[in-house]
Amino acid sequence: MKSFNRYVILSHNHPTQHFDFMLEKEGVLETWRLNLLPGNTPFLAEKIHDHRLEYLEYEGPVSNDRGVVKRMDRGNYEIIADTESFMIIQLLDGKYRGQINFDRMGAETLLGTFLADQ
Repeated sequence: MKSFNRYVILSHNHPTQHFDFMLEKEGVLETWRLNLLPGNTPFLAEKIHDHRLEYLEYEGPVSNDRGVVKRMDRGNYEIIADTESFMIIQLLDGKYRGQINFDRMGAETLLGTFLADQ
């Protein structure tokens, strides 16, 4: 049976309202700050520092007065493609089941579009 990595999307209100899109990779959560939740509108993803795996299950206050996080979605994902110019991620389950296509706009910035599974 194939094993998939986990993801979580957290609403985070510090320093301003945004969403943390976290992908389990090699024992950490690779984290991207999203300006919008995946939907009908393209959204920006900015690479931020990796987080501990505990955030897969955590909701509540963040240490050092860095706001509060609330889980919006979680599930399993698979990377379909990852090149210098784009990355495609399939969200296999959860609320946002579907495909996210990211175009690389720079080393740390992606432009995402979401295609929901039918």
